Amino acid sequence: MSAERRYLPAASRDIFLPAYDPIMKLLGFERALMALLDQAGLRPGHAVLDVGCGTGTLAVLIKQQHPDVDVTGVDPDPRALARAARKASRAGASVRFDRGFGDTLAYDGATFDRVFSSMMFHHVPKREKANVIAEIRRVLKPGGRLEFLDLAGGAHRSALAHVLHGRELSAAAHERLTALMEAAGFVDVTRTGGRGTIAGAIAYYQASAPL
Repeated sequence: MSAERRYLPAASRDIFLPAYDPIMKLLGFERALMALLDQAGLRPGHAVLDVGCGTGTLAVLIKQQHPDVDVTGVDPDPRALARAARKASRAGASVRFDRGFGDTLAYDGATFDRVFSSMMFHHVPKREKANVIAEIRRVLKPGGRLEFLDLAGGAHRSALAHVLHGRELSAAAHERLTALMEAAGFVDVTRTGGRGTIAGAIAYYQASAPL
């Protein structure tokens, strides 16, 4: 990984990182993550990757809820990863955290039963989005699934959420996302639900790697 490659920090700006977890809790995203975890259908022995894991909230939650699942988190932000490692240690959760980018995942093909992407994809530059989805497809085992959560396209958000998560998504974001997943070889691409938050609407998706 090139040391010069730019990335968007977990909280959009490093100065906001200490406040990121408290703000996300205030916005109700822990409940949103539980819904994402519930749809994943995890089983003992599953290998799980959290792409763009940030400060590790979802990765640690997965391990706490499913101790017999092997959990790896990957993110380009070293400061966020340091916080994630401390969070896992405090929780007594054995989670591996790696530094890396979603479009160049350093894992063999067909490694994971589930890949999670939570409130990350809208941070990815447009030119890199297709490669991120393709890499997720590559590292999934046949029959594995992508469990996906992000801002809903065209949804109004608060000023605070705009600071933490960047610009608004257009109303066509749903169609672009499903097209990217299908172009990468995913099948059964489905918007599984949505909900409102203080930050605006969020949407859940699933997509499967073919057998």
